[in-house]
Amino acid sequence: MGNPGWERNVDITFLGAAGTVTGSKYLVRAERGSLLVDCGLFQGLKQLRLRNREPFPDAAGIGAVVLTHAHLDHSGYLPALVRQGFRGPVFCTPATAELAAVLLRDSAHLQEEDADFANRHGHSKHHPALPLYGALDAERAIELLRPVPMKVETDAGGGVSFRFVPAGHLPGAASVWLRADGATLAFSGDLGRAADPTLPPPESDGPADWLVVESTYGDRLHPAADPEDELAEVVQRTASRGGVVLIPAFAVGRAHAVLYHLYRLRQAGRIPDIPVYLDSPMAAEAMRVLARHPESLRLPAPEARAVSGFARIVASVEESKRVDRMRVPRIVVSASGMATGGRVLHHLKVLAPEPANTVLFSGYQAVGTRGAQMVAGAREIKVHGGYVPVRAEVRTIDSLSAHADWREIMAWLSALPSPPRHTFITHGEPAAADHLRLKIEEQLGWSCSVPEHRQRVPLSPARVPPPSPEPATAAAGVPA
Repeated sequence: MGNPGWERNVDITFLGAAGTVTGSKYLVRAERGSLLVDCGLFQGLKQLRLRNREPFPDAAGIGAVVLTHAHLDHSGYLPALVRQGFRGPVFCTPATAELAAVLLRDSAHLQEEDADFANRHGHSKHHPALPLYGALDAERAIELLRPVPMKVETDAGGGVSFRFVPAGHLPGAASVWLRADGATLAFSGDLGRAADPTLPPPESDGPADWLVVESTYGDRLHPAADPEDELAEVVQRTASRGGVVLIPAFAVGRAHAVLYHLYRLRQAGRIPDIPVYLDSPMAAEAMRVLARHPESLRLPAPEARAVSGFARIVASVEESKRVDRMRVPRIVVSASGMATGGRVLHHLKVLAPEPANTVLFSGYQAVGTRGAQMVAGAREIKVHGGYVPVRAEVRTIDSLSAHADWREIMAWLSALPSPPRHTFITHGEPAAADHLRLKIEEQLGWSCSVPEHRQRVPLSPARVPPPSPEPATAAAGVPA
């Protein structure tokens, strides 16, 4: 089961995604060094977003970062870490390296753009409003990306090695198996769905002494309905009343999946021949990245190329405004997926007040986001300092989710060859994480717990201690 001497000198601190879905950061400290698994932004509720502004003590002391995938809640804090002195390698899969570069550049641009907008229009309580990081920080972070193929054992320094294993969920996404002196600590990352039509199924890499598993949908089962049936019904009904279907979609991954289903529906004659626009420069760039990484997709190459060329790409802000002024039924796919930023906000300001339109969400909406507010029935949302009435129909299609539900997570866990000594349940809202904990205990009989934010746990052969969050300085990376 591993080397007890190593385990007495290794611990894990949960610096994010503990009690919430966002901000994934797991600090693993060994006798000869430390590394961070994921380096994500907190999103959603203001009290969570404020954590992004907390300093990360001894960022320069982190030996390396290992990314499970490119989404900002797993990679978006990297430029802030670099700004505070981190200079180590950032290991990730080849597709993740390219997609993370796209996301980090866009995130830095939005950070600077939002700060400038707030300063010009007086929307911030801070004078002046400052971005969390800027374009130069993002470029420095991108320079540190070190692509590593799937299933190749790689030295991370400090006596620790790791291996990436396909996780589905997003092109290039991986679970991580960390190894040192015969002991293994595994991180699921975000798990995809075994039957996803565009992405490969999640895999595992043998036994693990310690396991960290996500629980985004830890208390939900995806509906058995065909997402194309639901999508076709929404498009047909909205088009019949002369409206617009606005689909907020994550630029990396989800936009491609949405276009795949729209392409199939159009080919089958199941939706009207109305214009389909992709209004997200980042999503357009992500599509080009996917074309260079067919190994990260399940689709045959000809079909992947057809999907990539299906929508009309909106190239400029002026063209985006023209799309809003059109007086014909149409479909607009725009980022971001939880309506937290990007061009979709400008579309919402124009389209949400009109009853003929539909705003169709296609994935998980974190607590505190505009997407979550709209799905919960909000009659108005705050955008750019003002309030926008929501009179459009608001729908969500859970069957389009790229996250495994609790039954699919349990299937992935059950495929492990032996039980871990302990399983930590993270990356979920409290109810979801606790529901998954109960399922694991009742159905598998495993030892498991839901860690608290900043909780530090020694990895020893003995039982896992009860929650004991550290003071902020120690938990954030300063050796105790």
